[in-house]
Amino acid sequence: MTRKRPGSLKRRLIGRLLGFQISILLLFGIAFVGYLVLNDEGGVLVSPRFAEVAARTVTRGADGRLHIVETSEFAALRAANPDLWFVARSNRGETIAFGEIPELYRPLARNLGSITFADIRDTKPPFQYLAIIRRASGPAGELTVLGKGSLFSATFVVLFLSNLMMIPVLGLLALITIVATPVIVRRALHGLAMIAENAGAIDIDRRGARLPTDHLPAELVPLVEAMNGALRRLDDGYDRHQRFLVDAAHELRTPIAILQAKIDAAPDTELGRGLQRDVARLATLAEQMLDLQRMERHPPLRQTVDLAGITREVAADLAPLVLVAGVEIEVDDLGGEIVCGDIAAIARVLANLIQNAMEHGGHRIIVRITGRMIEVEDDGPGIPADERDRIFEPFHRLRPRATGAGLGLHLVRQVMTRHCGSVAAIEAPSGGTIIRLEFATWTQG
Repeated sequence: MTRKRPGSLKRRLIGRLLGFQISILLLFGIAFVGYLVLNDEGGVLVSPRFAEVAARTVTRGADGRLHIVETSEFAALRAANPDLWFVARSNRGETIAFGEIPELYRPLARNLGSITFADIRDTKPPFQYLAIIRRASGPAGELTVLGKGSLFSATFVVLFLSNLMMIPVLGLLALITIVATPVIVRRALHGLAMIAENAGAIDIDRRGARLPTDHLPAELVPLVEAMNGALRRLDDGYDRHQRFLVDAAHELRTPIAILQAKIDAAPDTELGRGLQRDVARLATLAEQMLDLQRMERHPPLRQTVDLAGITREVAADLAPLVLVAGVEIEVDDLGGEIVCGDIAAIARVLANLIQNAMEHGGHRIIVRITGRMIEVEDDGPGIPADERDRIFEPFHRLRPRATGAGLGLHLVRQVMTRHCGSVAAIEAPSGGTIIRLEFATWTQG
């Protein structure tokens, strides 16, 4: 099953902010229009186009006086508005009127020379006092027109204009949100990126590390503190586990030594030899547990180690065991280099690898030294490809009923890690296994 990819926080914030802003604007627009409709605050106004139509009906006759000549558009306007009226004043002060002028506007009509623009509202039906004052051009020249013509709803105009204005506002908000949100998120979560970097560097060899809470949003501090608490508990549990292993290994050494002495003093029988092998494995297990504990202390790696020389010494020390096991061993020195490290730890690594080859390999072991690399090759049955990485895990055994506790190769990897080197299991040309150790270049400090 394909794992679902986690969603982007920036996209989620952008989408939600845009949705929130659009919703607020829509709600505000609906509430505003509803207020206008319920309270009739929009009212009704006279169309400004009426002044232009009225101005085109006014002409100047041969006698020089103003006359009204009804045009087709004025006739249509008058048919649609029976109560239509207007007063027009020229730049010379001449006036001409059409229709029944309300008494209220007659004084205003005499003063059109002082007023050139006005919208006079009447919010209650039948809207008989609605009027406008506009400047318009016609056959008689520039006129100031006061009058009442066709009406239109101001609420509709307000709604239309508000929706028209909302489009660029929404576009501007969307642009700001898309551009600003990633910047805001990046700055707000900058501390989180540092947390992720520090968390990625934590491993079992760097215990005691804690995640910093500096430069974090207050909402994330409890999460990081909870993670630090979990790391603290893991460190405490690991330390208790290590102390238990060390104490157990120390306690086992004495009874194992006593048992070893008693078996050595017993008559040489097949049962005695079997017991000797079993006690030797117990002693090896106890020493490996102590070796792992020593590795935790990380003493300075300042000793000069001749890889070829130490390999020959370990092979010589194990020669009696090799002869008893009926196995041939060959040390092939192709030019080993000098490295800095822990002589005892490297010797234990080589001893572990040779003993593993004796026990699980075939009949011939080759220890090859080339530069900073040591290879231990056997002609045994080999290791399956899917098991070559797992054999270095603690307590992992290739065969469930095999002897040993599964700590030897884990100790090898720990030593090589401490020396900034590597260990790998590869297939030998003969079908067996090659365990390859490769040391990093060190300079003696």
